Amino acid sequence: MAKRTKGKCKYCGKEYTFSYMNRHLSVCEERQKKWAEEIGSKKCGYFELSIYPKYNRDYWLYVEIKETASLKDLDQFLRDIWVECCGHLSAFEIDGISYDAAPQNDFFWGKPAKSMNCKLKSVLEKGMTFGYEYDFGSTTELMITVVNCRVRSDRKEKLIILSRNNPIEILCDACGKKPAAYICAECFYEGNGLLCEDCAATHECGEEMLLPICNSPRMGVCGYCGSDTYPDQFVSDM
Repeated sequence: MAKRTKGKCKYCGKEYTFSYMNRHLSVCEERQKKWAEEIGSKKCGYFELSIYPKYNRDYWLYVEIKETASLKDLDQFLRDIWVECCGHLSAFEIDGISYDAAPQNDFFWGKPAKSMNCKLKSVLEKGMTFGYEYDFGSTTELMITVVNCRVRSDRKEKLIILSRNNPIEILCDACGKKPAAYICAECFYEGNGLLCEDCAATHECGEEMLLPICNSPRMGVCGYCGSDTYPDQFVSDM
């Protein structure tokens, strides 16, 4: 069995796997202290979401997002941290309804899509799982589960990251010794192409085919080079 990836809790810094982090976040003492310190009479609901690729649980996220945020806000976060490369289209699929950034009123292909500008509280509820797709050619498919919903004191941030998988340790396919720094976009589809700095310098496909190793399920796809907004290693508050 493959070793499961771990990530750090935002509040206490302890490391857990994806499944155990779900349990930990609900009982984390440091997180509960933060809740107790919150002040202010204005309240707001917050959805706690787990986010992971449809076919690969090595990459994962836990986030907390305001119920008044929109699907468009969530789409922008996913683009910023995991998928944006060439401005491709994207869509959420919730209870059989597609939510697009620019929906078309075309009935030829079935029920028309709705806009992503709707608030989360109007479409989400605790316990549901829904899908997200980025790029309808070389598609990255994600699944999102609404783990919980809590009413808390309102805060400025729409979304905070609660945990994220640590960068995955990958060895070079060529030498099998050094950490991979690049991925050959051509060789990757043949089941190899992970290269360290030294092996990349002499790789037969050429420099133009190399993409950087990054902490994202879109690594090696299209022209994805990683996030410009979020570092690969999530840093906790501790």
